[in-house]
Amino acid sequence: MTMKLPLLGTDGKEQGSVTLPAQFQEPINAALVKKAVLATESRQRQPYGSSPEAGMQQSTKLSRRRRDYKGSYGHGISRVPRKVMSGKGSRLYWVGALAPGTVGGRRAHPPKSFKNWAHKINVKERRKAIRSAIAATVQIELVKANGHKVPKVYPFIFVTDIEAMAKTADVVKALQAAGLKDELARITTKGFGKGPLLVVSGPCKAIRAARNIKGVDVVTVKQLNAQVLAPSRNPGRLTIFTKTAIEAMEGLFA
Repeated sequence: MTMKLPLLGTDGKEQGSVTLPAQFQEPINAALVKKAVLATESRQRQPYGSSPEAGMQQSTKLSRRRRDYKGSYGHGISRVPRKVMSGKGSRLYWVGALAPGTVGGRRAHPPKSFKNWAHKINVKERRKAIRSAIAATVQIELVKANGHKVPKVYPFIFVTDIEAMAKTADVVKALQAAGLKDELARITTKGFGKGPLLVVSGPCKAIRAARNIKGVDVVTVKQLNAQVLAPSRNPGRLTIFTKTAIEAMEGLFA
């Protein structure tokens, strides 16, 4: 069963309809979308860890031999590595160092900067998750559940003219004409993260023009992934495709 959406111009007036490709017929699998988003986020995680020399920069030595100088035998002390603070003859004032549990000592198992945080996901699973997230963009209930202010005519397709807009003000005007005034006002409030996603067919002037609008993301069809389609890890982001973007989607993510 094919699905058609109204085609809106930059003035907000309907100019026809567009038949959606097969990706919009994919059954929605929220668990799979979340898995794909987590896999993408894991590759963006910044490695962290302690210095390999942390806690090991003291000069410490404690002999375990009975008759050695600076030994622990006969002094009633444990065999913890120690650094000498002062001394006179064989009588030393020293404190534990270097070992875990001592002041300034190293950690037993510190985080390692070379740890690989990336989560793997099968190629077919990733593509299915993208198709599922695309299908969720036209489900009004899921879009509203993500906190978006949905216009009356949503979902709809934008004419290709918006891709040629080089000024941010023109893009804002086109979005407001399409009924997204309340949505743009919502995302300007602190703490209300992601807003509409504009999907274009390829590199165009609108990418530079729209990136200055707070909360609005612009990507090409080939750049679509589960994270941009579901930044909250829940499918159903308010997404607007251009007509040429819909045409370029044929055969992708299959």
